[in-house]
Amino acid sequence: DTFHNFVDGVLIATAFTQDLSLGLITAAAIIAHEIPQEMGDYAILLSSGLSRRQALGWNLLSALATLPGALLGYFMLSDMQGLVPHALAISAASFLYIALGDLLPRLHEQADRGQRGQLPMLILGIATILVIRLNH
Repeated sequence: DTFHNFVDGVLIATAFTQDLSLGLITAAAIIAHEIPQEMGDYAILLSSGLSRRQALGWNLLSALATLPGALLGYFMLSDMQGLVPHALAISAASFLYIALGDLLPRLHEQADRGQRGQLPMLILGIATILVIRLNH
């Protein structure tokens, strides 16, 4: 998770080097993705026997890896602008892989069990992308 957070920082910095709007959208998407993930990580740490304070501390320490990732990404990529489009393409592909390889099968499993609560959120996410795209 620490490495994942570090890479998130690099991706946020990469997006900001290209465009403020792209940076803000990328940061918002990563935050929306990280909140439930970090809650899950916290629960795993608690179930592993750590106290609430210890679990929160380790989770916070892991999350702080985003900052050095952002700093390294910003300074490293400012000298290597030719790599930025490739880094953005890899990050977009990673998010698509997660969505198609992990999230959609889970949605199908939940729908098969009669649980359809995530479908409205999926539709809301797609609508948000469309609104942003049409207004940009």
